[in-house]
Amino acid sequence: MKPIKKLKLKNSQRDNRRYLLVQSDNDKIEKAILDYIGILGFAKSAYIKVKSEGGKTICAIRREELEKIKASLVLAGLRVLRVSGTLKGLQG
Repeated sequence: MKPIKKLKLKNSQRDNRRYLLVQSDNDKIEKAILDYIGILGFAKSAYIKVKSEGGKTICAIRREELEKIKASLVLAGLRVLRVSGTLKGLQG
């Protein structure tokens, strides 16, 4: 049996992501996004929870949807501590 080949995308076809450090838990973040921009907006943002610890959550979203996501979080009373293009940028 041959091993399954993993499809690779060209750099130009990959999603450009931004990483957000939010002072909240994942459930509240997802609820805020769904309440303010809906299911379609949630799907367009391609939201992914990366890491969660100490009451803070790191999540990844598509670059094009950054302003909508930030607006929905602020309207829900959640605090966006930092936005970065890399995970390493959130550390410092």
